[in-house]
Amino acid sequence: MNSLNTAEISRRGFLKTGLIGTAFLATAGLTATLSGCSASTPANGFKVIRTSDIALLTAIIPVIIEGAVPPAQMPQAVAGTLQSLDNSLDHLSPELLKLTIQLFDVLALPVTRGPLTGVWGSWENASAADVHHFLDRWQNSSIGLLKMGHESLVKLVQMSWYSRPESWASCGYPGPPTV
Repeated sequence: MNSLNTAEISRRGFLKTGLIGTAFLATAGLTATLSGCSASTPANGFKVIRTSDIALLTAIIPVIIEGAVPPAQMPQAVAGTLQSLDNSLDHLSPELLKLTIQLFDVLALPVTRGPLTGVWGSWENASAADVHHFLDRWQNSSIGLLKMGHESLVKLVQMSWYSRPESWASCGYPGPPTV
């Protein structure tokens, strides 16, 4: 009987956490939309990525691809990864794109960015240590929604970087066969 109660408490706690997280993210998304933070206009030179997304992505991309890129080549790698990511986002289904944009909005909005990421200032002023802490915090969170957000961010960036020919040498990939 004791193990049954433990399972019920754990299930109840899980549902409670999920509901609170969903309500929080929905409120943050609505706030971002109403405050104009969720402008859907792409930044100059992009199809999907907005100006507010560039600040976030420019802060997290170097941390995620760290070690795969020599420091001197990081600015070009970040710019190329942004272009590849934009292209990938442009080809997502409307529902997946909507979820990704909501994730970017939650991370860009100051009222949610600080409590959720630990980055209390703008992304432009975040150090690599701040971004590492944020990514570690989400990866090891007890809240499933944050873990999914971490996984989404990391996979999007890694797929965008490793789809680029300049990344292939760092992982020993000779490139696609010529036909």
